[in-house]
Amino acid sequence: MFTLEKETLEKMGAEITTREIRQQPELWEETITLFQQASKELDVFLAEVKKQANDQRTRVIFTGAGTSQYVGDTVVPYLRKHGALKDFSFESIGTTDIVAAPEEYLIKEEPTLLVSFARSGNSPESLAAVAIADQVVDTIHHLAITCAEEGKLAQTTQEAENGFLLLMPKRSNDDGFAMTGSFSCMTLGTLLTFDQTAIEEKQDYVHALSSLGKEVIARETELQKIVELDFERIVYVGSGSLAGLTREAQLKLLELTAGKIATVFDSSMGFRHGPKSFINEKTVMFGFVNNDVYTRDYDLDVLEEVRGDEIASGVFAITQPGERNFSGDKFEFETETTLLPDGYLALAYIMVAQTVALLTSVKVANKPDTPSPTGTVNRVVKGVIIHEYK
Repeated sequence: MFTLEKETLEKMGAEITTREIRQQPELWEETITLFQQASKELDVFLAEVKKQANDQRTRVIFTGAGTSQYVGDTVVPYLRKHGALKDFSFESIGTTDIVAAPEEYLIKEEPTLLVSFARSGNSPESLAAVAIADQVVDTIHHLAITCAEEGKLAQTTQEAENGFLLLMPKRSNDDGFAMTGSFSCMTLGTLLTFDQTAIEEKQDYVHALSSLGKEVIARETELQKIVELDFERIVYVGSGSLAGLTREAQLKLLELTAGKIATVFDSSMGFRHGPKSFINEKTVMFGFVNNDVYTRDYDLDVLEEVRGDEIASGVFAITQPGERNFSGDKFEFETETTLLPDGYLALAYIMVAQTVALLTSVKVANKPDTPSPTGTVNRVVKGVIIHEYK
């Protein structure tokens, strides 16, 4: 797909999605440049957030709907280890949960920074969550990390005295149905904002990621061979931030195949507790393997177990090489670079999952750019009624 001519891809209904997956390594380099340009003003904003908390820790809620929510699910475990924990506590709550039951998720007396993720910023829940948080929480600030400067969320945040807008690269505002570059750029922007690792090291992470992303593109034929297997189901498992990433990985497959391929996601250890029943002879399982030596053992254990069961059509590790490695089939990155921590490694791994979803969509005779044949599922959600909160 990554080597086909534009005209060929357009006939397949796949030009937009293919291009937007392929360009991500470039967008990651753009993202860190944009972050550095905004960093001084962002630091001033975050300092004011801390000041108004009056020596309390600020509750940082990452929020969004669908893929935008999964940004938060992915970064929270990493930031609970590497964020400024004396100043912030981190959690991920969907806008769909906040809007539907605000008093079960928002705490009036607790200083809160609502970090809203959005590709377009025009989803009704995104705007409603901001408005409701202003109503419910006494000390509230807003950080919008979005891909569309003209979107309603961006405009609302810019106009607010208690808000800050961090824009992602223009090309990350995906034109395709499925969020790809928007997800990975917003994830990276969040890590750059809250990770207390030195900026020089974070720059090294981004450069390494760019190399790994380009490797995914160059090795697409290996993923094509996996997609050619006889399967009707796909499983994604992982641990830490990579457990959060499994939600996004399975959603890409579900969206781009319009549900023709059944999907399940779970943590590596949690998978045994019931979800493993999903596996049959027409199932492919992918494991996102962590580079933390302790956590890695749990990721590999479940893959070895399922491989030993000899039930699934295929079991694959997505991994950088480590001291212990999967004995079965794997997409192992060959680029010589530092072993990345899971929060950042997620960006390289999601490119593998996005490519698998793209190739599978074509396999089941779907059109990746417009995968919903009935039109009942849309790029920007429709049909949502926001009821007045009193």
